[in-house]
Amino acid sequence: MLSAASAPTNATSSTPSAPVPATASRLADVGSSPVREILALTARPEVISFAGGLPAPELFDIDGIRAAYDRVLAENPQHALQYSTTEGDPELRTAVAARLSARGLPTDADDLLVTTGSQQALTLLTTALVEPGSVVLVEDPCYLAALQTFGFAGARVVPVPTDDQGLVPEALEEIAVREKATLLYIVPTFQNPTGRTLPAERRHAVAEAAARHGFWIIEDDPYGELRYDGERVPAIAAAPAAADRTVLLGSFSKVMAPGLRLGHLRAPAGLRRACVIAKQAADLHTSTIDQAAAARYLRDSDLDAHVAVMRAAYQERRDAMLEGLPAALPEGSRWNRPEGGMFIWATLPAGYDATALLQTAVGHEVAYVPGAPFFCGEPDPGAMRLSFTTHSAEEISEGLRRLAKSFVR
Repeated sequence: MLSAASAPTNATSSTPSAPVPATASRLADVGSSPVREILALTARPEVISFAGGLPAPELFDIDGIRAAYDRVLAENPQHALQYSTTEGDPELRTAVAARLSARGLPTDADDLLVTTGSQQALTLLTTALVEPGSVVLVEDPCYLAALQTFGFAGARVVPVPTDDQGLVPEALEEIAVREKATLLYIVPTFQNPTGRTLPAERRHAVAEAAARHGFWIIEDDPYGELRYDGERVPAIAAAPAAADRTVLLGSFSKVMAPGLRLGHLRAPAGLRRACVIAKQAADLHTSTIDQAAAARYLRDSDLDAHVAVMRAAYQERRDAMLEGLPAALPEGSRWNRPEGGMFIWATLPAGYDATALLQTAVGHEVAYVPGAPFFCGEPDPGAMRLSFTTHSAEEISEGLRRLAKSFVR
C-alpha cells in the first residue's frame, strides 16, 4: 500500500513555470529558402515544375549504384558499417583527386576532405573563416543556400554586381578596396541561378584581386561536368595568383545521385585542417557506407560515360526550353543560352512582377522560381529562374504553353 506521502496526486503545482528559452538570435534574420517553399507548393504531380534544380531521376544509374552497395556489403561489411576517419575514405579521395587532375587541376588525395554534400563544405568553411560582422562578398544574384549559410554566421554580406558574363571584375576591385573582405563566394561555371559562366580573363582578374586584397575565394563547382557547348574554362583554383587562398567545392549530387549526400572540398593544408576540426564537431565523418559505395562505383563503373548520357539528355531539354521561350514569355523578355548546367535566367519586361505572377502560373499547373530572392542587393522584379533538367522535351513544351497563359492581360 502506498503511504500518503508517496500517493500520486492530480493537484496542479503552484510553482509558476518559467518561459521556455527562445531560439538563438542568429535565426532572427535568416528566413527559410523560398525555393524549398515553392517546391512544396508545386508538389502536385499535375504541375510541370521548372522550379527545382533537380537531376532527372530516370537518369540515375540505379543498377550500377545498387551493385556498388552490394559488393561493399558482401566483401567488407564490417568496415563499411563502422565509424571512419573525418577526412574521408582514402579510395574515394584518390578517385576524386584523379578526376580533378584530369580536368587540369593537379590534386592529391590528401588535398581533399569528403563532406556530407558540398553544402556542408560551405558550412564548414564558414565556421572556420567567418566571424560575426565579417564581410563576405557574393555575386548578385547568388545561390540562395549560400546566403542562408552566411546569414547564420552573422556575416555582413556585400553584393558584387554582375552582367551577362557573370561577376564584373572592376566592381569587385572597387568593393575590395572599400571593404576588408574575408572571402568571396562564387559559382563561376553554369552559375545558380543564372546559368552564366565566368570567362577565363575574368577568373584571372578575380584571382589577382584576392591576392592583392587578401581575401579567400570559395569556388563552388557543382555543375562543371554538365557542359553542352563550348570549351571548358580552367578553374579559378588553377590560377597561380590565388592558389594559396582558393577553396574548390565539388559534389556527386548532379552526376551520380543527390541522395548520396557526398561532396568534397579542396583547400590549402591549414584551412583544410581547420575544416576537419569543424567537421568533427558537426558529424564526426560522412557516412562510411555511402563513401565506400561511391568509391566502388568509381572503380567498377564508367562515370564519364554515364555523365555523357546525362549531358545528351539535358542538352535536348535545354534546347527544347530555348525553342519554346519566345512564344511563352511576353514580348520584350530576355533570356540567356547557358553552355551547360541546369538553369536558364529570364527577365520579363518592365511592368511584370515574376513573384506576383507565380500564383497565376501555379493555377495553370506550371511553376518557376522568381529571381528576386536570389539578390543580395536591389532585386530585379522581372527575373525568373527556369530549370530544364527534370522534364522531357515534350513536357517542357507543354509547360511553356501553360506558362504563356500566365502573362495574358
